[in-house]
Amino acid sequence: MSEFVQLIVSGIATGSIYALAALGFTLLWQAAGVINFAQGEFVMLPAFGMLICVSFGMPLWLAFLVTCAVAMLVLGWGFKVAIVDPLIRHGVIPLVIATLGLSIAAKSTVRAGYSALAFPFASPFPEGQFALAGVTLSYADVGTLVLAGGIVVALQAFLNRTVTGRAMQAVAQNADAARVLGIDVKRMVLYVFLINAVLAVVTALLVTPTYLAKFDMGDAIGQKAFFAAIIGGFNQTRGALLGGVLIGVLENLVGFYVSPEYKEGVALVLFLFVILFKPEGLLGRSEERKV
Repeated sequence: MSEFVQLIVSGIATGSIYALAALGFTLLWQAAGVINFAQGEFVMLPAFGMLICVSFGMPLWLAFLVTCAVAMLVLGWGFKVAIVDPLIRHGVIPLVIATLGLSIAAKSTVRAGYSALAFPFASPFPEGQFALAGVTLSYADVGTLVLAGGIVVALQAFLNRTVTGRAMQAVAQNADAARVLGIDVKRMVLYVFLINAVLAVVTALLVTPTYLAKFDMGDAIGQKAFFAAIIGGFNQTRGALLGGVLIGVLENLVGFYVSPEYKEGVALVLFLFVILFKPEGLLGRSEERKV
């Protein structure tokens, strides 16, 4: 029983990391109609950014803050201005192609310009384990769960209880109506891109100690985040959280009780199951969009 509880806690911690990246997918889609297939690389690049900062002698917390600032400028504002704004008027397909190209370009640049090797990355949490009610838990799992959960709760509170957050939701629901009500639509959409950049940096901070800093580390995290967003419901931020947690928990249970060889296939199987029986996602709702 203690092993089962430990697997559940560890799975929720891992799933919360997937959920953070999946939130970026859902926020960008709701606010701007953008599907960013370079989301995994948006996690990989900050990982190397923090690694470079640490190599210059910065403590990890300072490297994190510096990388957040750079990511907001490059992966938030720069991505919106240089890629999304010129292409969004042409529909979803050109943006999908552009983000796929951006993903390839980012991986190739890091591999050629930095290294193709995998680099260790320091965990923001203490090493070791502790016992709680007969269950052995690691500080990393608990720390990840607390930090990721806190960010998700804070983001939901921001969206639901602040004027800016409600304005962002209004833009996501109907940009034209929001514009008539006097909401600065362009600014609200920019905020979404900046939030996505920060979420990518936090995801990098939490996932890189396990995945290691490598040019292709974004492939797995990006794929699972996309699956998590679809499973929970691409038009629901709560769905991203549910999808991520489901994938994390089921991966742990299948890896332990069935075989580690099947662990990586869990997200795909769950994704196919949901697509076949509930295409809008577990918490999603059917909607129509003009493209």
